[in-house]
Amino acid sequence: MSRIGKKPVTVPAGVTVTIDGGHVSVKGSKGELERTFSDLVTIRQEGEEICVVRNDETTESNAQQGLTRTLINNMVLGVSEGFEKKLELAGVGYRVALKGRDLDLLLGYSHPVAYACPDNITFEVPDNTHITVKGISKEQVGQVAAEVRAKRPPEPYKGKGIHYEGEHIRRKLGKAAK
Repeated sequence: MSRIGKKPVTVPAGVTVTIDGGHVSVKGSKGELERTFSDLVTIRQEGEEICVVRNDETTESNAQQGLTRTLINNMVLGVSEGFEKKLELAGVGYRVALKGRDLDLLLGYSHPVAYACPDNITFEVPDNTHITVKGISKEQVGQVAAEVRAKRPPEPYKGKGIHYEGEHIRRKLGKAAK
């Protein structure tokens, strides 16, 4: 039995959920998200709660129940509160600037690296070494943050590169002196 899947998703005030078979549409103050789910589970709304019920007793439907519940919960949270990921730049001369909606990164290469801002995502640059990625889709926010981080991932010897806020970079000793 899926412990997470059995819990109902509470819909806050100001959020409307429309369920049409396996297709779920969620509207809130920050935007609208929609997704189609597997037919191994049944989704129904009971008042201010959304319940996900398995159609059979297989292991696959058990996993789908928990996944579906989590994805619906992320949709509801995204349109009501939104999601964000914070990135930090570490290294001498590493800087970031906002050019319109896009990022302009100086990462120690011979040229600046540009990153175009996708739809439904906003960047905030509080100072020249911090980036905040914001959006309503948790998956898209995480993917964009991972793509920005991939422009110069942190290296293990000096810790230079782009890393998530609070991420611990495992350091190596490097060459031993004789």
